[in-house]
Amino acid sequence: MIKITRREALKLGALTGGSLLIPIGLLSRGQAATAGSPQPTRFSVKLPIPPVLKPVRSNATTDYYQITMKKALVNILPGLTTQIWAYNGIAPGPTIKQRQGRQSIIRFINNSVDTPTSVHLHGMASLPQYDGYAEDLTRPGFYKDYVYPNKRAATLWYHDHAIHNTARNIYMGLAGMYIVQDDFELGLPLPKGKYDVPLFIQDKQFTNTGRLVFNTQGEISQYGDVILVNGAPWPRMEVDTCKYRFRILNGSISRSYNLALSNGDDFIMIGTDAGLMSASVKAKNFRLAPAERYEFIIDFSKYPIGSQVVLRNLGLPNNTNYDGTNQIMRFDVVRREPDNSSIPSRLRTIQPIPESSAVRTREFKYERSNNLWVINGKAWNNTRIDANPRLGDVEIWKLSNPSGRAFHPIHLHLIDCQMLDRNGRPPLPYERGLKDVFYVGENETIRVIGKFGPNTGKYMSHCHNAVHEDHDMMNQFEVGQGGRSPFAVAAKPLPAPPL
Repeated sequence: MIKITRREALKLGALTGGSLLIPIGLLSRGQAATAGSPQPTRFSVKLPIPPVLKPVRSNATTDYYQITMKKALVNILPGLTTQIWAYNGIAPGPTIKQRQGRQSIIRFINNSVDTPTSVHLHGMASLPQYDGYAEDLTRPGFYKDYVYPNKRAATLWYHDHAIHNTARNIYMGLAGMYIVQDDFELGLPLPKGKYDVPLFIQDKQFTNTGRLVFNTQGEISQYGDVILVNGAPWPRMEVDTCKYRFRILNGSISRSYNLALSNGDDFIMIGTDAGLMSASVKAKNFRLAPAERYEFIIDFSKYPIGSQVVLRNLGLPNNTNYDGTNQIMRFDVVRREPDNSSIPSRLRTIQPIPESSAVRTREFKYERSNNLWVINGKAWNNTRIDANPRLGDVEIWKLSNPSGRAFHPIHLHLIDCQMLDRNGRPPLPYERGLKDVFYVGENETIRVIGKFGPNTGKYMSHCHNAVHEDHDMMNQFEVGQGGRSPFAVAAKPLPAPPL
């Protein structure tokens, strides 16, 4: 008989009716055929594209949106029904496309998920009260209006950030993409319209009845044996003989990917977390950690009609792998169409931040201690400030992972940084844009440099293996003095007035 603690029992109770939480010790890390999920035929489902959400109303400066968090029954695996918790009842949630310089106000309503939530627009320089601070919760029966400035073009995503429950809530479906575009980028001859495609990757585990299984393997990591792209298992995408721009997001809880094309061709990498790079670079494969976003182009014009190209996962250390996790999706070349797009030699201007401009260097060590994931030996504490840069200060942060048993994708809220080096070596070519998530691999130390602003106040930094984040690899920094409190705008009870 397996004994579980009171804490684990509470978790089981919290998930009743939504997903099945496997207690510690039932599964272990390693290689296996499957984790027990039904295995649909790969590449039998067409790639779905999440719908673009329309504003409820707009004025000269602002677009107003409304999103309801609710439970829904959906068909993910053939012949089976799965309960999800999702934005507007779909997972991924609806995509929001916005223009630089226009303000968004998004009303998030917690209607029926039966758990407190907090929404973080990942990659947005939000004010503290709208950043999705982990303890700024919207309880069931409440709503909160979030304000976003949309200051730069990039691929972002919105997701749950509730204290100690981020992993579970994202896993159940509370995540969606958010794309900001500007006139300069739209004026470039890059692929547009239907040739600009979001790819939201996740891995899931299911029972034989279709119920989601949430298993953190003893608060270590959550790994699934079914790969979903835009909510569909191992889909195929029918493509024209044209260039396509893909915006790829790793929305997995813990799994990292090492992506490659089955024919050995290059990806043409054009963007990182914070938007376009200064110039494109070619990569045979690239590493994608949880919460990282990259943009790349595949030129299908060189392939004959009938060609099939599989997006593969070559695997990385300290992931639990299954027979199906080495494949993501397939591209089928089915139509010949003219292609007027091209890739400029220069994409945009990114000014390197000189090391000499840094006023200080801080060091943060990420490791496991006393059954917790900690930063500099300390767990999350909302009363502790671990860094207090002045507004406009440039700092170097040294992020260290002394262990060979885990990798840590480290996310800094508010700011975009440039990577200086990894273990003293230059960053990989595709990492040299602006980023907010940094893959800190086993026994690695990386240095990043960034300018703190444009806001004052308290912001979080954490591992984006969301299981590590929940238990308790998260801290906070405060920019300047006198910034707005993360709790300055509280959620309000329903019913809500019109936007």
